[in-house]
Amino acid sequence: MEGEIGLIAELRAELGADAVLTDEADLAGFVEDFRGRYKGRALCVVHPSSTEQVAFVVRRCAAQRIPVLPQGGNTSLCGGAVPRTTGPAPVIVSLSRMRRIRVVDAANRSIEVEAGCILKTVQDEAAVLNCLYPVSLGGEGSCQIGGTISTNAGGTSVLRYGNTRDNVLGLEVVLADGSIWNGLRGLRKDNTGIDLKQVFIGAEGTLGIITAATLKLHPLPTHHALAWFAPANPEAALRVFEMFQANCGSRLCAYELMNERQLQLVVERVPERRNPLADPHAWHVLVELSDTRDGAGMEDILQRTLEEAAEANLIQDAIIAMSDTQRANLWEVRHSVTEANKGAGVGLTTDCSVPISAVPAFIDGATHAVRQIVPGLDIVIVGHMGDGNIHFIPMFSFPAWQALVDARSMAEALRRAVNDVAHRLGGSFSAEHGIGQTGLAEMAHYKSPVELATMRAIKQALDPENIMNPGRLIP
Repeated sequence: MEGEIGLIAELRAELGADAVLTDEADLAGFVEDFRGRYKGRALCVVHPSSTEQVAFVVRRCAAQRIPVLPQGGNTSLCGGAVPRTTGPAPVIVSLSRMRRIRVVDAANRSIEVEAGCILKTVQDEAAVLNCLYPVSLGGEGSCQIGGTISTNAGGTSVLRYGNTRDNVLGLEVVLADGSIWNGLRGLRKDNTGIDLKQVFIGAEGTLGIITAATLKLHPLPTHHALAWFAPANPEAALRVFEMFQANCGSRLCAYELMNERQLQLVVERVPERRNPLADPHAWHVLVELSDTRDGAGMEDILQRTLEEAAEANLIQDAIIAMSDTQRANLWEVRHSVTEANKGAGVGLTTDCSVPISAVPAFIDGATHAVRQIVPGLDIVIVGHMGDGNIHFIPMFSFPAWQALVDARSMAEALRRAVNDVAHRLGGSFSAEHGIGQTGLAEMAHYKSPVELATMRAIKQALDPENIMNPGRLIP
């Protein structure tokens, strides 16, 4: 206890009294995730304003072997940024004060930002340069760049631009001993050994704290064509996707799928959201094309592809956005799913990826597997069909969940049933959400001993005292 008190005093002396929070009321928003699924304990929360202050915090914690938990916007869906209920209480390092945009290089199409920058802020700054930072997700107004990199966030633009990993050129990282690695290079090509930044991308803060990043920018699309349509079924949606690929090439930038139940929840629970189509349908797809030059003909290609699909009896209804406002409204429906699901009940969110060709088989197989366990269970489906990532969500009403004798075992059984289907199809149980606390058992089950041993060896080499976000990512 004396050591902890002394540490807090040191941190206040270095960072300032207002940058070190210890009161229970002040800690509340940092020790629980936004869905209320996880809640733990923290020794304190610190708000460093510079990389050097982050390094000081880590050095002092390392000296006393006190765990360090880096936290961004705390929007994780798998509990990776929330402290545990067991073990020593960590120091939570919030990067929220580190929001500077350090360097903008328009000619190099790169931007260097601190880890606490909000994703939307980076997108807006890029747009001023007529550039695009393409990582886009529902929480972009609150999630931070450091968090998106630490979890290798996906989102709705992976089809065209790739995951976060594909859009990071360089990193600055505070290591577990408090040393600082400056790898903020704006290079597309650097063939000088192991690409160290890749070690920290997706590592969920278990190897070090990302404090800044050099991000890759792309030409800003100036023309868009978007449609919302109802495919006959997932197999039809796959066939229409192939038609869009053939007709549109690189202009195809988004292909999002949801079932009717997901759309119903959005309409019921999020104000000002409406069914884009006149009638209910079992399945829905949002498809978007974009171009950075002449958009002429894009709407024609979109409409012609939809007409071909309709003639082949693959789609039942469709609308095309006729203005930027209509386009934004349709995207708002897609981006409202997390808000809608949060209040609808207890959704056991899964994050599977399979080969795109296997998406229909995955949906059929997972539906059968879940309903073998709980007949008639509500199932919500939403996902990025264009990259094979489907969020298959067995959904309990709150009363039904509370009535379960062993809710934890039920959740584990249902998630395992869904993940087994993905595994049999050559897929993964985590496409974009990461591992955090939720996925530890699945890591132990699906990862090979060689993979786990390699991960543990890297962890041991970089964090031998196991102070960096312990108990996450690696079983």
